[in-house]
Amino acid sequence: MEMSKIAKNYPASGIRKMFDLAAQYKDVIDLTCGDPNFDTPENVREAAKKAIDDGFTHYAPNAGIPELREAVAARYKGYDPDQVIITVGALEGLTLGLLAVVDPDDEVIVPNPSFANYQGQIMLAHGKPAGVDVYEENDYRIRPEDIEKAVTPKTKAIIINSPSNPLGSVLTEEDCRRIGEIAEKHDLYIFSDEPYDKILFDHTEFFSMSEIESIRDRLFSLNSFSKTYAMTGWRIGYMLYPTQFQSVLPHMQEGIVSCVSTFIQKAAVEALTGPQDCIRQMSEDYCRRRDILQNGLNSIPGFSCRPVKGSFYIFVNIKAFGKTSQEFAEELVRGARVVTVPGSAFGSMGEGYLRLVFANSDQNLEEAVRRIREYIAGNYPDLKA
Repeated sequence: MEMSKIAKNYPASGIRKMFDLAAQYKDVIDLTCGDPNFDTPENVREAAKKAIDDGFTHYAPNAGIPELREAVAARYKGYDPDQVIITVGALEGLTLGLLAVVDPDDEVIVPNPSFANYQGQIMLAHGKPAGVDVYEENDYRIRPEDIEKAVTPKTKAIIINSPSNPLGSVLTEEDCRRIGEIAEKHDLYIFSDEPYDKILFDHTEFFSMSEIESIRDRLFSLNSFSKTYAMTGWRIGYMLYPTQFQSVLPHMQEGIVSCVSTFIQKAAVEALTGPQDCIRQMSEDYCRRRDILQNGLNSIPGFSCRPVKGSFYIFVNIKAFGKTSQEFAEELVRGARVVTVPGSAFGSMGEGYLRLVFANSDQNLEEAVRRIREYIAGNYPDLKA
């Protein structure tokens, strides 16, 4: 019996390969996983417990409980709760949206490099990823003119991600508006993946594509509770979507996951409507940890990274070492006991880079920098910072 072409060709995770290698060593510092090193706020946890005790353990409406959809819509000017669907994380929302708009062999434009799962989600919808190169010298922001050059008669949609995983960049309002104009000009859908919208540094301002009223008939705006409220294991997110899909997406959701767990949705209501001081505290901690890792790496010969504007990822240039990103990442595991992700795991333009996560303790980040510095000094003595 043959497995499907999608199953045979589904892209393997470059992160998983590093996990497997790291498992062979003791006392490693893992800087690969994009998981906040905070517990979910207590008020959110208590809301989930209460919801269970109150009997919210049955099916919910496919699109989500009204209370949560109303709380989400209240965050966005001009959106109605009927334009909100609650999803099993932002990733399921992306899958749902792509299945709603992509036909076999349609092309979907994605940044290169970008979040590795975009490629697989497009393939599940029988579409074809079309990469648009993103350059370090443009502060890792995709250039709208390059998006337009990539448009073909088969192009159906554009995926953008700001703040970016893995790049740590944030699109400007001008970038977003120009991308919106391109989508209108060529009649394309836009998927705007925005789960790091509250994790910003150096007075960087975030601009949501949902603020552009003229593109709301073609915009799928994705977000999640995972990063902002340290709820990665809860698996809950949401998607704003065009009104013409109101009779379609809830039915499609029913056939994929049915609904998000009811008590988890009740906890998400508390996350959105309860105290928000946890966001400020986490952001302050992330900023300090970014500085530890960013400044530390920039002081080591051969490493070069641009200031991270948003998210909790650093994309560091390691081209001076003359190794592929996979080779150098494996070398750091063996020699420094520090686990990173090869930039090539996020696309061909990631070659020559590593992604490191600073959602970790100050102590671990300081120790990781110390280990890398010591390893480079002992093995690359001719390099200078």
